[in-house]
Amino acid sequence: MKEKLAVSEGNLPAGETIAVQPSKKIWNRLKRDKSLYLMLIPVVAFYLLFKYSPMVGEIIAFKNYRFIDGIFGSDWVGLKHFRMLFQSTDFWRVLRNTLLLNVYSLAFGFPVPILLALLLNEVRVEGYKRLVQNLLYIPHFISWAVLGGILIALLSPSTGVVNLLMKNIGLEPIYFMAKSAWWPVVYTVSSIWREAGWGTILYLAAMASIDPQLYEAARIDGANKLRQIWHITLPGIRSTIAILLILRMGSMMDVGLEQTLSLQNNSVLDVADVISTYVYRVGLQNMNYSYTTALGLFQSVISLILVVSVNRIIRLFGERGLW
Repeated sequence: MKEKLAVSEGNLPAGETIAVQPSKKIWNRLKRDKSLYLMLIPVVAFYLLFKYSPMVGEIIAFKNYRFIDGIFGSDWVGLKHFRMLFQSTDFWRVLRNTLLLNVYSLAFGFPVPILLALLLNEVRVEGYKRLVQNLLYIPHFISWAVLGGILIALLSPSTGVVNLLMKNIGLEPIYFMAKSAWWPVVYTVSSIWREAGWGTILYLAAMASIDPQLYEAARIDGANKLRQIWHITLPGIRSTIAILLILRMGSMMDVGLEQTLSLQNNSVLDVADVISTYVYRVGLQNMNYSYTTALGLFQSVISLILVVSVNRIIRLFGERGLW
């Protein structure tokens, strides 16, 4: 099949077309942009080696995998592990906990970077603005092993600062890390503390691209700061919010293993045991690889459905979405 290319300059009359073979067109582009494609090779190789080639291992979800037999030599068992998965009460418990923690993070954590970015965007003293930004970014670079220890120390019922303040105002101390009602609160607040500042970067970059003349026109018309934010700033970053929301929905079936292991204990497993910790315990410690691979495959399929669905909804609202 030949592609018709319109010629806008040269010796051919206006409106005439020439036929170019698609293969030749591709070769010409490769030759013209060879430096760019050479720079792309390491990225493509990384994804092929570390992202796509391991997907071959997903086949063990349908096999009775044993080390001695290997992936392709293990016995085929079909949907046996999926049936075991859906019949397990532990599976439904960790699925509920995973979804609830992600709903809490989405409801309370997703708007915080937007709010911080809006506030920082209004700061006019550059030195103070940079100082606040740096203070907000710092927790992102600290390991959860360290942050978990800090939180446990702060919330200790006997020596923690929080409980000491509560005692001073006449309240009873609370063992936050060992109460099922309080542990999700600690998890959500700690997630916001670590990631909210880092999440403001994209929103501030989007705000920087808004035409300043729009604000000038709004001020001339008598709009105050809140009106400017509502009618100019938020519409200006709406597409960024939509894309980040789609990406956030893709991780609704995943809770970070490092954070959860740093904060959980046996007293709160009824609310703190999530898919990632369940896979770590059953799959790696108990070496039940086929069962946890089936769980991981289910997790990936649901995440894909969520991303596609939310992307479709976003496009119905007039935004571009991811595709």
